[in-house]
Amino acid sequence: MKYICVFCGSKMGNRDIYRLAAQAMGKAIATNGFNLVYGGADIGLMKVVADTVLENGGEVIGVIPDFFLSYEVAHQNLTKLHIVKSMHERKALMAKLSDAFIALPGGYGTLEELAEITTWAQLGLHDKPIGILNVDNYYKSLLELFDKLVTEGFLTEKLRSLILEAHDAEMLLNLVTKNSD
Repeated sequence: MKYICVFCGSKMGNRDIYRLAAQAMGKAIATNGFNLVYGGADIGLMKVVADTVLENGGEVIGVIPDFFLSYEVAHQNLTKLHIVKSMHERKALMAKLSDAFIALPGGYGTLEELAEITTWAQLGLHDKPIGILNVDNYYKSLLELFDKLVTEGFLTEKLRSLILEAHDAEMLLNLVTKNSD
């Protein structure tokens, strides 16, 4: 395992705990010898995690659709920046380049990326580990919904176990890398 893909917000959120969690995740990735794949932006939590990986000696690969370039949100100091034509190409390339996936707090885009990569695992399109950094119970309701999907018969326990969860960046990274074997 070499590359960890992080899905997270293009905004900072309303509390400093989210920035601190993004920094902790970035530091954990780099100091444990891993590199980052992410959405390529120079804003929000995306910028924080990328900058932290770079500051701690890791490589960062960004993947950004060309239409975002007009907003001037592309990070200019990455190890490598892939410019693609669509969001679909972005997610496909991020998946191809990555050995594992971690979701930090974010909005619709983060949720959509998490849902799609988990669905791909459910369909057998990949067998890479998926984790959620549950910062201050940010994802508590979503995780409870996943449990309800099992209770209501829409999801098996085995499929529910595709998503790992921890409240601490180092702990989540350990879970994700342990489950890649």
